[in-house]
Amino acid sequence: MTRVATRRVVVLCPHFAPDTAPTGVVMTRIVAELTGRGHEVHVVTALPWYRHHRIEPGWGGRLMRTERTPWGSIQRVHPFPGHDKANLVRRAVGFLGFSVLALVAGVRAAGWGRRCDAVIAMSPPLTLGLTGWLVGLSHRCGVIFNVQDVFPDAAERSGAVTNRRILTLARWLERVTYRSARAVTVLSSDLADNVAAKMPPRHRQRVRTIPNFVDTDAIVPGDRLTSYRRELGIGDEPVVMYAGNVGFSQPFELMIEAARRLPQVTFVINGDGAAAQVIDDAAASLPNLWRVGYQPADRLSEVLASADLHVVILKAGLGAVSVPSKTYSVLAAGRPVLASIDPQTEIPRLLQRADAGVSVPPDDVEAFIEAIADLVATPPRCQAMGERGRALVIAEASPAAVGAAYEQLITEVQAIASPTRG
Repeated sequence: MTRVATRRVVVLCPHFAPDTAPTGVVMTRIVAELTGRGHEVHVVTALPWYRHHRIEPGWGGRLMRTERTPWGSIQRVHPFPGHDKANLVRRAVGFLGFSVLALVAGVRAAGWGRRCDAVIAMSPPLTLGLTGWLVGLSHRCGVIFNVQDVFPDAAERSGAVTNRRILTLARWLERVTYRSARAVTVLSSDLADNVAAKMPPRHRQRVRTIPNFVDTDAIVPGDRLTSYRRELGIGDEPVVMYAGNVGFSQPFELMIEAARRLPQVTFVINGDGAAAQVIDDAAASLPNLWRVGYQPADRLSEVLASADLHVVILKAGLGAVSVPSKTYSVLAAGRPVLASIDPQTEIPRLLQRADAGVSVPPDDVEAFIEAIADLVATPPRCQAMGERGRALVIAEASPAAVGAAYEQLITEVQAIASPTRG
């Protein structure tokens, strides 16, 4: 393999280890892959706050903290967290405050005015794209804009944002951000088409598809009768699990209704978020429905192994603008997936290609319940699907492959002259 010259990179992301957010896990490993290849990386992120939506004990008291590392630095700034995720105005103010502090920290990163080779900025929040562009100007380099979810499309289609002025402003900011970036990375071909359609034809070649990795060394198939089951008081009955963010985009009424109609199956929703109270209220009258908060990262493999079947659910219209990367983790754990997502989008295509699960139309409760009943009644079929899914993940979504893709993209961005608004 050809040796790539050492690059100096600034990374702007909302979460980073030890924070437990899925996007933080992704960016922490990308940074590890880049620094493992000898590159100098300076991370600007938030103080840890994701688990309880407040700054973790021991991290408060300052707006900014700086850590020097053997490979660069980590600057953590106040995220202005709020407990009420449904309060969009409060969240927007928090995102803005975080982005402003991230701008100051990003300009300081690697040294005032010191030239860098690239800035990587992660969205959401969308505001980090503009922050990244300004940080790139200060370091005379281009920006790689990493898009995990297409905002505002996902928020509008899920009903989380309905204010037309906010949506108009967000679309303007989205267009400006895409055009100012030297590259925009997305997780799937669906997202690539969505983003490219919002860019001038001459800029569409800037859109690149790089999937999120899954750590197949840390997430491995395990015995279904885990200590996690025992802690919840669950026996050897079939367990259907949703693991991830509990938000507006997921139609949890599907799982609630399935729990009502399939009393012989236990349903576990593992996660926190804006919809948690709705699930907790339903669980009060359904003995086979559980809602459990996020578990420590080192228990992820065990938690995933506790289920016989995992569900990945998105409301209709969201399949082309959001890719639940948790799907790859489930497949790495050797478990099958039931997807209730728009047909002919990334996750249904993935499951069909690997023959690692079943897809049903979004929001179709009858098809959803029928599929669960069929799958839990045939454990050998589920086991075979899980084995095929893990084989695919090992082949296509390793950390090394993702790290190499970003290394190559940084080299391409570095070769381009200082950024313009395009």
